Amino acid sequence: MSQVFKALSDPTRRRVLQLLRGGPMSAGELCEHFDVSKPTMSAHFAVLREADLVHAEKAGKSVLYHLKLSVLEEALLGFAHSFGLGGEAAPARMEIQR
Repeated sequence: MSQVFKALSDPTRRRVLQLLRGGPMSAGELCEHFDVSKPTMSAHFAVLREADLVHAEKAGKSVLYHLKLSVLEEALLGFAHSFGLGGEAAPARMEIQR
């Protein structure tokens, strides 16, 4: 869970996840939304992959990124549950998604 929150701590990575909510995008398409270098974006993509928040798929010379929303939901539910939030429904839902 700590890798997920590390990934979410950066506004650029949060914006990447927001963009991916609309569907898979190539690395190049994602980079067009940011005013940073490609190596910097590659580092952001690596953090998101390590946290298992995105899936990278080779498509010819491009890399397509897909959002793994279930991982994000599980981390957020687990976090809420650790503070006693979410009642009894949260643990049951977490078990279904594993």
